[in-house]
Amino acid sequence: MPRVLVFQHLDVEHPGIFRDFLEVDGIEWDMIELDQGDSIPDLKTYSALWVMGGPMDVWEETSNPWLIAEKRAIKHAIQDLNLGYFGICLGHQLLASALGGEVARGIPEVGVLSIELNAAGRASSYLSGLPNQLDCLQWHGAEITHIPEGATVLAHSEKCAVQAMSVGEKAFSAQFHIEVTQNTVTEWSAVPAYAHALEEALGTNALAGFQADVDVAMVEFNRCAKILYDNWMCSVGLKNAHSQIEQI
Repeated sequence: MPRVLVFQHLDVEHPGIFRDFLEVDGIEWDMIELDQGDSIPDLKTYSALWVMGGPMDVWEETSNPWLIAEKRAIKHAIQDLNLGYFGICLGHQLLASALGGEVARGIPEVGVLSIELNAAGRASSYLSGLPNQLDCLQWHGAEITHIPEGATVLAHSEKCAVQAMSVGEKAFSAQFHIEVTQNTVTEWSAVPAYAHALEEALGTNALAGFQADVDVAMVEFNRCAKILYDNWMCSVGLKNAHSQIEQI
């Protein structure tokens, strides 16, 4: 049975709705929270590595020295162990940084915003069945400015050139958030760094409107999350495509 290891960088930034999908599939997963000092276990005992978001940036190694070991582990998981990889937001940027790409401050994106699949994205098994233009939750101020060798850009937005990316056969990452639940905005807005980004991008007293936008989009968020989850599981060989069709 596949076993997934999840790297978290904040207690409220977890796999979200994907936890429900893992439970239905009977897939075990372990979480370590690196910002709390958790040690990285032996990656050889896992089938896949998921890396979630967080308020820190990939270059902030002085204030977050565990980032050094995390990037080393990501590179080891992909290049040496050929594990499946799924990165979201910071996890997307860490994938690029760990493999030799570059990440820098970009134009902040906060809110329910659209991304667009390019030709490679429309042909990608990871994004199969998703609309070519997809609404999703954005909450970031940094972006990938140079993709690593062997990477393919799959989607972009008006302000961010690398919204989704694949590397090799088993690594996929997204700048956008599709794992959201009804509690996401409330929980994240209590994080000072995220509250500041929200106010900077949308103005004061924007939280209620942001939550309303998310509420309206939630059914579609969850539908697309399930599609992406199934696509990823099948693409990296952790789920049989035939069983996916049977569930549908």
